[in-house]
Amino acid sequence: MSATLHAEPEGGTTPAGAILPAGGSSGMVSGLAERTGGLEHARRRTLALTVSLLVLLAAALLASITLGSRAIPLADAMQVLTGHGDTVADRGIVEARLARTAVGFLVGAALAVAGAAMQGLTRNPLADPGLLGVNAGAGLAVVVAISVFGVGSLTGYVWWAMAGAGLAAVIVHCLAGLAGAATPLRLTIAGAAVTAGLASWSSGLLVSSRQSFDSFRFWQVGTIGGRGLDLVVTVLPFFVVGLLVVLLAVRQLNALALGEDLARGLGENVVLARAAVAVGVAVLCGASTALAGPIGFLGLVVPHVARFAVGPDHRRTIPLCLVIGPTLLLAADTVGRLVAQPSEVQAGIMTAVIGVPFFVVLVRRGRMASL
Repeated sequence: MSATLHAEPEGGTTPAGAILPAGGSSGMVSGLAERTGGLEHARRRTLALTVSLLVLLAAALLASITLGSRAIPLADAMQVLTGHGDTVADRGIVEARLARTAVGFLVGAALAVAGAAMQGLTRNPLADPGLLGVNAGAGLAVVVAISVFGVGSLTGYVWWAMAGAGLAAVIVHCLAGLAGAATPLRLTIAGAAVTAGLASWSSGLLVSSRQSFDSFRFWQVGTIGGRGLDLVVTVLPFFVVGLLVVLLAVRQLNALALGEDLARGLGENVVLARAAVAVGVAVLCGASTALAGPIGFLGLVVPHVARFAVGPDHRRTIPLCLVIGPTLLLAADTVGRLVAQPSEVQAGIMTAVIGVPFFVVLVRRGRMASL
């Protein structure tokens, strides 16, 4: 009876037959230690990056409150903020800048998160929050409010813009789903078509009424100034709801980024996940557009910066967008107040001035992170 000889691989085998690395168990332990050290290094790098960005955000918040055509001492701002600023000479200016800073923080965070979710939903690295027709719907609603119903207050604009943004998002999804499932390609095409149609209707109404045009152009340029804290409180619940919806859907976004078939294989309900993300994006974009007007480019650039810093995992990029978005918008608004004193350049213009060159550099260097 002959015996069969088995050649044992270098490094031996485990009892289950798995091949060990050269050097036996010591080699495997060394490999595990290297991987553990790499993970620990990545955690320290992410922590250092987060702390640095939080410091930048704090600096942007302080600059937004204290800098402008009239510099405000930080001590005066703190007195007003804590409710002990009755004797502060520039209390009105401080209160206006506090409201402006709150608007910038909310709008910057909302647009950045919505942009990251939109790019993940459509798997399109050039998608921005306006792709669903939200900005165009909000703009048309405001035009109708001004030209037909004579609405002239920011509070009135907010509710009309929210309604228009929500209706536009519904129309886009209905059109995308006419021929089957609302795939990313169909959403993109439907969003572009609805945006073009709504924009043409807005232009037609504005051309027929000079008064409506004069009122609308100040809202359309996109600015975070001139908004009171009462308006912020009014819109705040929409920001909270939209942000919670997107944050709860980050795992589904990661699955959708792999493709519909793989997402279904992972047990995800693709239709429900896509609908949840779209609702969150629509609410965030609608609230932002209603509060500050259409501010472009922020939702396009910030997600790429976040993905370049921490990778494509939405569980890390979206929280990072919550920090980078407000920092960029507040910095742009502060610079806009300083470069044209005693007047100012609106934040919607400054975000494009700052963001376009940076985005061009990302593209030319091949740093546009994949989804």
